[in-house]
Order: sequence, then structure tokens, then C-alpha cells
Amino acid sequence: MRLTRPRWSGTLAVKAAVFITVMCCALAALLGVLVHVSVTHQTVGEARDLALSRLEDATTAFEAGDTLGFGAEVDPPGLPAALRRLAVAGERGTMVAEHRGRPTMWAAGPADGERALAVAVDYRQSARTIEALDNAILWSSVLAIGATLLVGAFAVTRVTRRLHATARVARRISAGDLDARVDDPRTKDPTRPQDEVAVVAVALDSMASSLQGKLLSEQRFTADVAHELRTPLTGLHAAAELLPPGRPTELVRDRVAALRTLTEDLLEISRLDTGHERLELDTESLEAVARRVMRAAAGSPGATPGAGTGTGAGTGIGIDTGTGTSTDTEVRVVRDALVETDRRRLERVLGNLVANARLHGRAPVVLTVNGPVVTVRDHGDGYPEYLTAHGPQRFRTEGGAKGHGLGLTIAAGQAEVLGARLTFANAPDGGAVATLTLPHTPPAGAGPHGGTTSSTGGDGLPDGAA
Repeated sequence: MRLTRPRWSGTLAVKAAVFITVMCCALAALLGVLVHVSVTHQTVGEARDLALSRLEDATTAFEAGDTLGFGAEVDPPGLPAALRRLAVAGERGTMVAEHRGRPTMWAAGPADGERALAVAVDYRQSARTIEALDNAILWSSVLAIGATLLVGAFAVTRVTRRLHATARVARRISAGDLDARVDDPRTKDPTRPQDEVAVVAVALDSMASSLQGKLLSEQRFTADVAHELRTPLTGLHAAAELLPPGRPTELVRDRVAALRTLTEDLLEISRLDTGHERLELDTESLEAVARRVMRAAAGSPGATPGAGTGTGAGTGIGIDTGTGTSTDTEVRVVRDALVETDRRRLERVLGNLVANARLHGRAPVVLTVNGPVVTVRDHGDGYPEYLTAHGPQRFRTEGGAKGHGLGLTIAAGQAEVLGARLTFANAPDGGAVATLTLPHTPPAGAGPHGGTTSSTGGDGLPDGAA
């Protein structure tokens, strides 16, 4: 089983705390070792000098045949064997060892050939001094590390708080709120030194202002062009209707209809770009909406459901003109659901998805209702890679495909207005899959629709429906 680190362990504050702790511990250990070695060397040196001085006095007394001083003795029983061998060999030396349960500094030298003259000096006070020093170093290091961590955490938290504020603004901008700004107080005073966080905040605010200006210019241009085109197109449409029947007339009317569709789509996009759309909510059955979309598409090949309200026409889908029903589009209801939504906008989204699947994919096109999730799938080559990665982009198509790339752009914009989530993916076995997930808030007493499962025929209508 692979262990995963918690997400907070990768934050800047945690990394800074770990770095500060490691550096403080390393510095405290280094200073502690240096102080310990220096004081221990000094303390041991003083005890050694005292022991050697007493050994010198004892040696003089021994050679003169006088009484040895306090602590001096020939071959004392507690003398370390290594030190005794050194003394018997004619050398003088010192050593700290336990004697009668207490630390003792020994100094030994030659006596009369086979024996050693030794002096024992009580080393307890020196040992207590070194122990007290080690404890002082330890506790002072702990206090120093704690104080440094507190100060470092305070300083790092101030920086990370500003970074989080900048990140929140960046997320708001990416979500479409182009009025969001960081407005770091440090950037207001030009005489104040600017740190890296302030530089990032200024760059983000500048980018947001520039992006907002460009998008507003694009929105105004799109709306102005669409409005200006409506009047001559209306006259052109009227003139086309007066032409005599024939193949040239059909071609002219078809192109005029395409221009009108494009103009209406541009107007709808400009309205969506303003972000001031208002919903007309009502309780709707997703099964009923799906079937209305299919009936409208089959009954009017040149329009998309929802276009009659002025939101713009979509691309038509192929039908069997002999029966008036779709021959290769199917509605499947796994589980119906009641949702609070704007029916016109929902039909516009589903209509555009179905039209795009029929235009760019291959049959069969399946519209599936599974609770608040509606999917539209074809069996063609699938969506382009850029679309699944970044979403639809207006006026962008690939592979010589028909259309202007506005149908899916409008569907995504209307889905956002509905508070729904629209995603695009490709099925593993081929084909494009668009998934619309609606907020599911069924009213009390929703009745039997919440769990209905029904079968449908290839015409997209319930068995036996007219």
C-alpha cells in the first residue's frame, strides 16, 4: 500500500518551519559541541594540573623518606591497570576513572622500579560542572529553537497570507471575475521597498486590467457587428424570398439563413459575455425536456430548441422527411429527475449538443437521462484534443469541419448561467460524449417521476406516443 503525504505537508509554511528547525538544531548542536569540548578541556586540564602537582610533591616526599601527602599512595588498590603499567615503565600520566563510586582524577609515576606512586584527586565537582553545562546548553538550545520558530512562523505566515490572497484573486479571475484585484497595500506606497509578493501582486493586477480591457473591447465589437448585420440581413432575407423558384434561389436562401444563424449566435454570445443573464426558473422533468428537444429538432431541421425566443438559431439535424421523425437519434431514460431550471436555456444547451453530434459525429446519437445527469453521445471520431483539454473555442474547428465553433460555445455559456457543469470527453470505444450535470433540487412531493425508467424507440419517443 502506497502511503500519501497530507496536502498540508507541502505548504510553504511547513517547509519553512522544517527548514528553520533543521538549521536551528544544526547550529545549536554545533555550538553545544564546541562549548562542551572547550569547557571540558579546561576543566580536565585544571584537575590534571592539580593531580600532577600533588604527584610531584608526593614523589619528593617519597624520595626523601618523608610521609606522603593526602591522597598519595604506593600501588593503591583502585589505580587503573593501564595507568599503573605506564608508571612502572617509568612514565607519568593521568586518567579519570571511577573509584569507590565517584569520579576520580588519577596521576601516577614510577616509585622504585616495580611499584607505582599514585595520587587520587576528587573529580566530582568538575564532573558536576560539565553536566550542568551540558544541561544549560540543551535547554538554551530548545528555548532558542522555540523562539526562532515562533518568530519565523509569524514572518512566514504574513508572506503566505499575502500569497493565498493573490491565489484567490487569480482563481476569481480565471472563473470570470475580471473586476477582482489584489490591491496589496505595499504597492500603494512607491517609497516602500517592494518584496517579491508585491511584485507578483502588481503583475497580476496589471494582467487582469489588460485582459479585462481586451475582453470588453472584443465583446463590444462582437455585439456591434451582430447588431449592424441584422438590418441588412433582414432586407436581404426579404429580397431572397421574392426571387423566383429555382436552384440558385435555394442556394441564396440557404446562405442568407446561415448568415442569420451566425448573427443570432453572435448576439447570444455577446449577451452571455456580459454576465447579466437572468433565469426564469421552473420545475422541469428532464425526460420531458429531452423528448421536446428531439421533437423540435425532428420537426424543424433548420432550428435548435430554444431559438424561438431570440437566443439564436442552431445547426439543423438530419431527419426522415417521409415520417417527420429522427431516424438515428435515440432518447434513453435510465432515471428521470425533477430539477429547478430555466427550460428555454436547458433546451438550448441540449439542442446545440445534439446538433453538433449530428453535424460532426456519426449515428447513432444517443441522449441519455440519468437523474440530474444528461449525456449526448455520437459514434464518430470524437472531440478534438484542444476541446477536451480547454473547452470549446469560438470560431475554431478542425479537419475542415462545418460550422463556426459557436454551438458548443453557446452551450457552455448557457450551462454556466444555469449553474450546471458541462464537460466534453471521448468514449474509450470511439465517439464524443458531452455530459451536462444539473443541480438536483427536487421539490417536496415530486411524485413518481423521480424514479421512472422507460424504454424508447429509435424515433426518440416513448413506445406508443404520438
